[in-house]
Amino acid sequence: MRYAIYFAPPADDRLSQTAARWLGRDAFTGETSEFPALADLDADTRHALTADPRRYGFHGTLKAPFALADGRSEAELVAAFEAFAADVEPFEIPELTLHQLGPFFALVSATHCEPLQNLAAQAVQYFEPFRAPLSAADMARRNPEKLPERQREYLKKWGYPYVFEEFQFHLTLTGPVPTETAKTMRTVLDSTFADHIGDPLDVTSVALFVEPHRGAPFLVHSLLPLGGATQRKIA
Repeated sequence: MRYAIYFAPPADDRLSQTAARWLGRDAFTGETSEFPALADLDADTRHALTADPRRYGFHGTLKAPFALADGRSEAELVAAFEAFAADVEPFEIPELTLHQLGPFFALVSATHCEPLQNLAAQAVQYFEPFRAPLSAADMARRNPEKLPERQREYLKKWGYPYVFEEFQFHLTLTGPVPTETAKTMRTVLDSTFADHIGDPLDVTSVALFVEPHRGAPFLVHSLLPLGGATQRKIA
């Protein structure tokens, strides 16, 4: 079993619902849906090119998936997650944009967003005591020999190469898209997420995801609002 700390909008948020329809799976319920063809993108191609993000569920990584360290329990992790969410203030990403990161597409912040960078850095450090060291196989899957030195160091120390200044927030929408399909994919995604591209995104919640066993689809274990500690003080 593995856990992950992700950003995810609430289940009833329009972005969550749009993404669940696009990916063909809702990580809150585990329910799957049909894949109609969209524009010049046939259903089979769409299904194949969304396989990776469909398994992980719609999210933005804060603390990458990890197995629990020896001596740690799920109950302890959940308690820490509740405390973490309570102490972080909600904020706004000023603008979302569609971007191609290498071969895959994602929604990203159009500009540098310091609160977002801080949230990810805090999550990486806060939950590190719960993370079991990467196995040799997990380390090898990251192809460390192909990473820049700093990312290689972060992989060894934090279990994930893209942290701190190497972090780029992204809400993944596809797996690797072949070059000949990229233009069509961009057009389809621009249309599918038109109501969200160019708009701000409220970061008002964080989610604890769980992978019941290796290779299984991730599910939302719990989603909590940010800033609970402040709300309690005000009350």
